[in-house]
Amino acid sequence: MSAVLLVEGASDKVAVETLARRRGRDLAAEGVEVMAIGGAQAVRRVLASLEGRRVAALCDVGEEALFRRAGLGASLHVCDPDLEGELIRALGAKAVEEVLAANGDLSSFRTMQLQPVWRGRPVEDQLRRFLGSGARRKIRYAALLVEALDLERMPAPLDVALAAVSGT
Repeated sequence: MSAVLLVEGASDKVAVETLARRRGRDLAAEGVEVMAIGGAQAVRRVLASLEGRRVAALCDVGEEALFRRAGLGASLHVCDPDLEGELIRALGAKAVEEVLAANGDLSSFRTMQLQPVWRGRPVEDQLRRFLGSGARRKIRYAALLVEALDLERMPAPLDVALAAVSGT
């Protein structure tokens, strides 16, 4: 592989790969690898193992400093506050709730909204918490939300990170 896009976790990897497929890209044929590094604390170690390869990265705003200290500058693309937040903002809360409904999770989300700690909080915050509660849900909805988005409304950090590792 000639280029690597580093992402923090499995859900980020699924989102990037789903977007690549939707954009008609064959990452393997282009020599591009999307690598989930298992959390931002691993970035320095992983970067050291990638010498000679073109590297870009996608991370959450809370992890930006770790990625920058590791040596990623212009090739770093930051989600604010995280990938789920970017996808929710791009789709809109109503459309995200429609995706939840289509996949049998709207009633579970409504139950979570009734919990005292979540009552009265912005629906976008509630959705981020719901989507992020559990690795399988986070991974599943990373793909579903990228699928639901119009390609013209794709969050810039996700789109630009993928473009940064163009094999052409």
